[in-house]
Amino acid sequence: MQTAEIRRRFLEHFAARGHTVVPSASLVSPDPSLLFTVAGMVPFIPYLTGREPAPYPRAVSVQKCVRTLDIEEVGKTTRHGTFFQMNGNFSFGDYFKEGAIRHAWELVTGSVDAGGLGFDPDRIWVTVYLDDDEAAEAWHRIAGLPVERIQRLGKKDNYWHTGQPGPGGPCSEIYVDRGPEFGPDGGPLVDTAGDRFLEIWNLVFMQYELADVRSKEEFRVVGELPEKNIDTGLGLERVAYLLQGVDNLYEIDEVAPVLRRAAELAGVTYGRDHETDVRLRVVADHVRSGLMLVGDGVTPGNEGRGYILRRLLRRAVRSMRLLGVEEATLPELLPVSKDAMRASYPELETDFARISAVAYAEEEAFRRTLTSGTALFDTAVRVAKAAGTPALSGEQAFSLHDTYGFPIDVTLEMAAEQGVTVDEAGFRALMQQQRDRARADARAKKTGSVDVLAYRRLLADHGPTDWRAYETLRTDSRVLGLVSELAADDGAPAPVGPGEVTRVVLDRTPFYAESGGQVADAGSLAWDGGRAEVLDVQRPLRGLVAHQVRVLEGELTEGAELVAEVDREWRLSACQAHSGTHVVHAALRQVLGPQALQSGSYNRPGYLRLDFAWQGALTPQQRHDVEDVANAAVRADHRVRASYMTLPEAQAAGALALFGETYGEQVRVVEIGGPWSRELCGGTHVAGSAQIGTLALTGESSVGSGSRRVEAVVGLEGFRYLARERDLVRQLGELLRTPADDVLERVSGMLARLRDVDKELAELRAQQAVAAAGQLAAGARDVGGVALVTGAPGGLGGGDLRTLALDVRGRLPEERPAVVLLASESGGKVALVAALNPVAQQRGLSASDVLRAAAAPVGGRGGGRPDVAQGGGTDPAGIPAALAAGEQAVATAAGR
Repeated sequence: MQTAEIRRRFLEHFAARGHTVVPSASLVSPDPSLLFTVAGMVPFIPYLTGREPAPYPRAVSVQKCVRTLDIEEVGKTTRHGTFFQMNGNFSFGDYFKEGAIRHAWELVTGSVDAGGLGFDPDRIWVTVYLDDDEAAEAWHRIAGLPVERIQRLGKKDNYWHTGQPGPGGPCSEIYVDRGPEFGPDGGPLVDTAGDRFLEIWNLVFMQYELADVRSKEEFRVVGELPEKNIDTGLGLERVAYLLQGVDNLYEIDEVAPVLRRAAELAGVTYGRDHETDVRLRVVADHVRSGLMLVGDGVTPGNEGRGYILRRLLRRAVRSMRLLGVEEATLPELLPVSKDAMRASYPELETDFARISAVAYAEEEAFRRTLTSGTALFDTAVRVAKAAGTPALSGEQAFSLHDTYGFPIDVTLEMAAEQGVTVDEAGFRALMQQQRDRARADARAKKTGSVDVLAYRRLLADHGPTDWRAYETLRTDSRVLGLVSELAADDGAPAPVGPGEVTRVVLDRTPFYAESGGQVADAGSLAWDGGRAEVLDVQRPLRGLVAHQVRVLEGELTEGAELVAEVDREWRLSACQAHSGTHVVHAALRQVLGPQALQSGSYNRPGYLRLDFAWQGALTPQQRHDVEDVANAAVRADHRVRASYMTLPEAQAAGALALFGETYGEQVRVVEIGGPWSRELCGGTHVAGSAQIGTLALTGESSVGSGSRRVEAVVGLEGFRYLARERDLVRQLGELLRTPADDVLERVSGMLARLRDVDKELAELRAQQAVAAAGQLAAGARDVGGVALVTGAPGGLGGGDLRTLALDVRGRLPEERPAVVLLASESGGKVALVAALNPVAQQRGLSASDVLRAAAAPVGGRGGGRPDVAQGGGTDPAGIPAALAAGEQAVATAAGR
């Protein structure tokens, strides 16, 4: 049974039983503490934990997931994959244990003809929590499972919670017996490795409120939840390899085609040896994960999600190189993966031009990185061996990994080939520090030190905020809560006085909360005897708006009646910027094509930036055309209209949904000029495009492989930008005493003349160097039978000094050992070069040894090959001592 067919059967099974089919959320998690969606229940956490009311009593989904914590194990086991699909059914206060067990049993053992998966009931085993008699009895009664095939396990295996205080409960896992060839009989209790009895489905019975959660097994049960929920997860890939009769997830229909194509390219046979198999599996897994991540809008980068994607793609490329394939391989493999996955995700086909452009550019960049990184690695190994300690430090391995994109396994393999060890523990420690910093930054991003439970209580007590940002700039409001670390002795929030900052929740507000790339509104709160400025506005929970304010006058107290008012100019400028973002996006797609799709944006009053999928810098003409199209739309004064509809309706109307955004059942569609620009958006906008005012592109740059960024200013800021440009041209014209229209020609002529002068100076320096080379060579001295030339010509940089040293060496007799050591001061820095002829090297002399001896007195360092070495220093006063030290090194070596 094909994977897409298993997926279809799962969704239809639960849809027929009253479940709302919920499309997979993006792999990009909206939770700032998570880089990716790591489990099928992640999109439903607000409903399962009670933070938000569920919009439906029952739901079913097939969720795309990515986990990379065990990336080093990919390919080595039968079950580790970075991308996977989790099938889940959910009940929010509706059915409970008996319903979950009945639904699961009917699907797992139902006949294929009737829409089931067709597993033999006699091969099914289940586990339940130690004292969960209710679940054990239900399995026996509903499924007819004998008691011996219902095994009881402890908290480590059969209890679920989030790791935080909140909901939790026992769970029940469904296993399939693969047969005696995979291990001994006795069920999951005996088969701790999970090779014979393979878990396919976990049913979580969320029924208790937990507190004092210290670990997986250490917590306190406070009591039962008012509403009991069901959260299940069936591993789609596991079921696929059982039903397809293969040994592991790398051989299922959605993965194996890439593995086979990789084997063909490498000229190897899968299944012959473990090392080759592991590399082929890594390729197959990582190519699929890369495809899905780029498909969801992630682009390669040096941090966060982009870093993970970059690592996956580069591990795939490196694995192919280790298999002997030096040519670019993603153009061969990515289309194969797309073809294997498109039955489940047809959007991969329509978006493949963008996806492939991003992936191919990353491979090409890594091929260049491998060349430069290998050179750096070789240098580090030479230095380590010369120092007598053949080991690379954790810092060196981390630098190769973090700065140059070298995966640690690449460093380890290359080090092993060179007989060098790597401080892997030190590397892992540095990586962990980096992850900890990233997680801390993500958690602190918007919540500060405020406990989210305070917001949950306010939402539970008062309901959602009456949000009026689309309708008005001013509301009469009441303070529902002050959320800060200060509280009065009786536990009530303390009044907030002048100069103090707090977070305020109002019953209604006109303020726009930061979202969708648009910054929050600015404005004020005013009450009888007091005033506060609004610094920031956020949504700590869905439906709740919190204002960060600084009190300017009086005291702000809970229950205060006040006027909340948005700064009118701020809002207008913000609307201009957000509508301008939509206009620039539409202009980019009109000029470049539909593949120039927005992947992120940021706009604040007067300014916007927009990231979009594109390879290579825009040409000056393309930038001009984009600006022209955008301003033509502004001049046309297109009507800007917002409407609400279902997500399928919006997609059918051609509305663009942005990568990484999470949308509900009802979405807001913003149109500018009807179909010319139609996007899903929750931001504030102008009424007509002419209100955007002047729009000027100010920059265009790269933000990662396959991703570009344009920046622009609008409205008054756009006018000011153009005015500054005009003033600059006028000032240049006055300075050059030429009309403004002739400034470009005049400057071009000046630059041409400067280039001619530079060329003449270079020729003069070359002539001086030739003359100096003759004089220096004529002054060669005998030191222990070696012709030694030392000198300190002034004003030469490293490149010119190297040329001079090689020229001097070429003028010395070839049959006699010769050493040239030169030092030069330029701009307060010292350049050093040592050059030896072959006869000197045969005598045991080394240019790098001579240079190291000379570098110390000038406070420098350097190195190179035995024939030529180069370095520098920071103390010009030490040049005489440096030349003397180099001469002593030559005398010592010649005397040996």
